[in-house]
Amino acid sequence: QSRLVESGGSMVQAGDSLELSCAGAGLSVDMYGIAWFRQAPGRAREEVSCVNPYIKDFTTTYANSVKGRFTISRDNANNKVYLQMNNLKPEDTGTYYCAAGPYCGYDMSYWGKGTLVTVSS
Repeated sequence: QSRLVESGGSMVQAGDSLELSCAGAGLSVDMYGIAWFRQAPGRAREEVSCVNPYIKDFTTTYANSVKGRFTISRDNANNKVYLQMNNLKPEDTGTYYCAAGPYCGYDMSYWGKGTLVTVSS
């Protein structure tokens, strides 16, 4: 059964850094567009970042709210995708999900269960 497993969520202070990990189980992440989404309580889910599969040169996208602070990267050898988050802000608080689909911007076929990030001021 194909699935994604997130890890790395924690409670941190504003200005801190955190790295989230998304591991593929039963699927090869390099074949998919892998996106990170987040959802804060009472707010709609938003896409934070995405990295395309090899066929689209692993191109990346970022939400304006995280540009310059977050970096998405692949570790294909270990079948993982990371989200490095620097200079965290309280508004970055939420549950972070990774998802896999054919390409960035397409409907995602597989979702993880999420990992919680809490940023205190």
